[in-house]
Amino acid sequence: MGDTDTLAQLLAAITARAGGSDRVIVALAGPPGSGKSTLAEALVAALNAKAPDMAAVLAMDGFHYDDLYLVPAGLRPRKGAPQTFDVCGLYHTLSRLRARDDAVAVPVFDRQIEIARAGARLIPAHVPVIVVEGNWLLLNQPPWTRLHPLYDLTAMVEVPEPVLRQRLAARWQGYELPEAEVTARLEANDLPNGRLVRDGSISADFRIFNG
Repeated sequence: MGDTDTLAQLLAAITARAGGSDRVIVALAGPPGSGKSTLAEALVAALNAKAPDMAAVLAMDGFHYDDLYLVPAGLRPRKGAPQTFDVCGLYHTLSRLRARDDAVAVPVFDRQIEIARAGARLIPAHVPVIVVEGNWLLLNQPPWTRLHPLYDLTAMVEVPEPVLRQRLAARWQGYELPEAEVTARLEANDLPNGRLVRDGSISADFRIFNG
């Protein structure tokens, strides 16, 4: 999956940095439907094949605001847009991971019910590499820019918009949503978000084509 040459280069760069005493944080960004989560898991699996407990994934989706906030704030239809995430919470979690002074409990997003489960997974202090993945990690606007100094390496997953449309439609159809709702989610939220990721993010160290 993905651009194997670039993935191999990214893997080599991570491995080279992981030999030191400092923790390595890798940001893997991309539009919704680009395959970020699968690529992040593949990178972590490849690193852990080199050495046990070498890497762990942190998914940005765990920092979704809950519907208890989004609905009264009028943001529920835009869930997944930049303003629907707890960026400050993500910043402090990444800062704790960077400090590497203890195990860190991280939230995990349950897509079936669209709720983030707090403290769903522990990342031990001895794990040297964290691959954090999410749409907005490289977004060039506050408060997201506050995160950028915490990254050691960055990568952007690139996919043509027609391919994204097909993948995202299939995703929502898999939840047996009415076709009108699938179209509304695509046109009013997912695809505009994808364009903002594409056009509004800083340049990454690595560009991974996954179309």
